[in-house]
Amino acid sequence: MARPERIGAAQALARLPAWRAGANGRDCIVRSFRFADFNAAFGFMTRVALMADKLDHHPEWSNVYNRVEVVLTTHDADGVSELDVQLAAFMDKAAAETGAD
Repeated sequence: MARPERIGAAQALARLPAWRAGANGRDCIVRSFRFADFNAAFGFMTRVALMADKLDHHPEWSNVYNRVEVVLTTHDADGVSELDVQLAAFMDKAAAETGAD
């Protein structure tokens, strides 16, 4: 399988207005989602997990009650790639469909 090409956080963020650059010089994009309750947050994570598996690209994330914190980067590219943009766009759409903030 071909190694994904690094595009960098700046290029990805130009297409993902709800996301922001990660801290500490790490080439990654981050976003926090807030849902109505734990059930909605977990449902979102389940939808994303299925897409992540399909893309063979998995997020770094954590969940506390109704919040899901996400970090996206492509380890094989040592930074942000098109895979991160694809998964972030899917997350944005899935979150909007569930009424997330």
